[in-house]
Amino acid sequence: MEWQDSYALGLPRMDDTHREFVACVARLSAADSEKVVDALEDLLAHAKEHFAQEERWMEDSHFQPVFCHADEHARVLDSLKKIIVMARNNPGLGGIVAKELENWFIQHAATMDAVLAAHLRQTNH
Repeated sequence: MEWQDSYALGLPRMDDTHREFVACVARLSAADSEKVVDALEDLLAHAKEHFAQEERWMEDSHFQPVFCHADEHARVLDSLKKIIVMARNNPGLGGIVAKELENWFIQHAATMDAVLAAHLRQTNH
């Protein structure tokens, strides 16, 4: 996965965090079998902070669909935790998970995060 200009939402803080997410997914995709679990753990650590940051922005700016957005974050975090356990015995999951996360991110950023970005601009947050 590589950063595409089309992923940018026009908020530097959000775009920078999204670039970091894309870089984590790229590292996972490129990880050899001995490094898959490490790459997944790094991705999980990034995702925890990334999602917490967005959720703080949602709460601080009184974003109405906060629970829907946060629920999706929680599902991704829960899935990553389960995948890490499975990858310890099946490192081949790394490439599969990277592709799925790429697809998820493209959709999530273009919908939920785009709406959040518009709200943050409107509220000058």
